[in-house]
Amino acid sequence: MQNDMTHFNNAVELFEREFSHADLVNLLQNGNVVEKQFATLNLKDLNNEKEAHLLISHLVGVDGKIREAVAFKLVEFIKVKPELFLNVENFDYFVNGTIDIDGNVCRKVIEASIYLKYSEEFSKYYAEGLNNIIETALDEISKFTFRDKKYTINKQIFKIYWCLEAIKYFYEFLPSDKLKNILVECSKLSEYTVREKCAEIIKHLDLDEELSKIMYLLEHDENYYVRKVFLNN
Repeated sequence: MQNDMTHFNNAVELFEREFSHADLVNLLQNGNVVEKQFATLNLKDLNNEKEAHLLISHLVGVDGKIREAVAFKLVEFIKVKPELFLNVENFDYFVNGTIDIDGNVCRKVIEASIYLKYSEEFSKYYAEGLNNIIETALDEISKFTFRDKKYTINKQIFKIYWCLEAIKYFYEFLPSDKLKNILVECSKLSEYTVREKCAEIIKHLDLDEELSKIMYLLEHDENYYVRKVFLNN
């Protein structure tokens, strides 16, 4: 309770002061949780690649309040100056941010990533990173037994769901054999939301015999929302 009051008082003090752009960048770099969140939300612009990297580096490994603020502002900045984020050292932050434990962060990171789709280097890196996460998650699920906690399984399903949601916009940058493999395996999972994401991807592809069979099964899936994907063509 005392810590909450400290944060509240800290926030009040920040709102009562005026900050230059340089002040906000300094707060983001060196401040506490409240200060970093405040700085992120009050930044109006990014001037260079260094500032862009500072912002996106706060997308992982920090308090959830900061991550959510960064994801929100990332979309705003990347629309205007996408070129500032195309340094390869930033790419892993997009990949890892896509599977944040907060779905709001995942959604915003994917939205921001779409603005970098014009870069083939980014798109290939991002798609490959997502594929690697899915393959690892599938491998983990295959090792689970009935004794494993449901939370552990759901954690892997959560990762797969958001990676597929992102791949929906980047599937053309994945080698066809890798894309096919994850669609075949993910379409077998019991979680219908994952099968729904598979359906949203597969309906855009040129299908071979095996994928045609997968599409047929998804078109006749037991779940209405999976079947509905094909009704909206």
